[in-house]
Amino acid sequence: MLLKYFYDTKLAQASYMVGCQAKGEAVIVDPARDIEPYIEAAKTEGLEIVGALETHIHADYVSGAREMAERLNAKLYVSDEGDENWKYEYVDGLPHQLVKNGDRFELGNLTFEVMYTPGHTPESISFLLTDGGANANEPIGIFTGDFVFVGDIGRPDLLEKAAGVEGTSLSGAYDMFDSLERFKQLPDFLQVWPAHGAGSACGKSLGAVPSSTVGYEKRFNWALKYNDKEQFAQDLIEGQPEPPVYFAVMKHVNKVGPALLSNLPEPEELKEVSEVETKITEGTQVIDTRDHQAFAQEHIPGSINIPFGGSFPNWAGWLVDYHRPLTLLISKDQSLNEISTALQSVGIDTTDTVMEAETALAQAEKTESYPEIHPEEAETKVKEGEVHVIDVRNLSEYNDGHISGSQHIMLGTLPNRMQEVPDDKKILMQCGSGLRSAIACSILQANGVKDVVNLTGGYNAWINHQHIKTTSN
Repeated sequence: MLLKYFYDTKLAQASYMVGCQAKGEAVIVDPARDIEPYIEAAKTEGLEIVGALETHIHADYVSGAREMAERLNAKLYVSDEGDENWKYEYVDGLPHQLVKNGDRFELGNLTFEVMYTPGHTPESISFLLTDGGANANEPIGIFTGDFVFVGDIGRPDLLEKAAGVEGTSLSGAYDMFDSLERFKQLPDFLQVWPAHGAGSACGKSLGAVPSSTVGYEKRFNWALKYNDKEQFAQDLIEGQPEPPVYFAVMKHVNKVGPALLSNLPEPEELKEVSEVETKITEGTQVIDTRDHQAFAQEHIPGSINIPFGGSFPNWAGWLVDYHRPLTLLISKDQSLNEISTALQSVGIDTTDTVMEAETALAQAEKTESYPEIHPEEAETKVKEGEVHVIDVRNLSEYNDGHISGSQHIMLGTLPNRMQEVPDDKKILMQCGSGLRSAIACSILQANGVKDVVNLTGGYNAWINHQHIKTTSN
């Protein structure tokens, strides 16, 4: 048996290649939209990809299952659990098998058994894997999807908070409790292979370790220590992070079937900054992917800064309007292919034009900037009432501690809450480290708020400054 792990750090998303080397075939569990890494790995291992297994209809990224079925003729193994609202609508005409609890299917010497594990979503399933090639008659591990993570479990509130399906948080929590009771009956030695790691918004305290065992989770996972269903449900729902608004879009896309990547047009390369300025005037979104410090020093008026880094697709999903065309301003040392792949991983397929940012700035007659100040200067301005502080961190971070008098507007919600931003004072934007607040500064400026400043180092630097002051006194 071959088991190969793939991990997208930008989405904190894990997928797996499971191969039977005796038969020369492999399947992919919870594939990402970009299937090239799987194709390359299969070629290296001398395997043919013949199937794609889905644990549920994903909310945080575009699945590559359809891409694999269309391009590779891979057979889809997808859930037939849940009611009519949780059925895959694109599989007709493609090789597929709808599976329910207890169903089994084979890949050479390997056997997969379906375990129905609702809670995160009504149709969620897990896959138990048995390696017959090792003369085993018991499973070696379980692909849990968004059911059980290392140190945490899947959140049940996404349908209600992100998709607007009222009343599903509590019922999902009850389902999750029952699913965990079945999970506890599995052998302790069983390996646990989840679909996400630390940084995912699909839970609230995911561990950074890529895999675990049933026994370890039973002993150390907070969510597996409950006997009281009501208390469990209350504690599970409480404290979940804000669900990204694009989760509802992903649910729909993965249900009806995403567009094939080969059908997406290549963005046109612009040569004149006047074309970018015209697009901004006409309502096109313009995203500048450069480092936030470079953007702060100089940028095209009306553009929004989402630096291409570890959380790029997450913030793009929060802030980009999926129904409007998108223009990219990228640095000369950045890869358009990598940026496009990251955008497409969360279903942003509307990029129609691109321009090198440095060229655009060199041509522009008018540019903008905003200052970044350190905690020492910021403290003086706050005390003298020169600035109004807006904290764009998650609500849980804000509740754990914040600058006195600061206003909380979580970054992802800022574009729809611009009316709450005061227009009679300089605005000091602040987050944990200064990165999210830099994106927020760009949003304010693009929406006409010109007198804005960013707190360098964010709340972490602010607290450190207060500590130094205390100890020095």
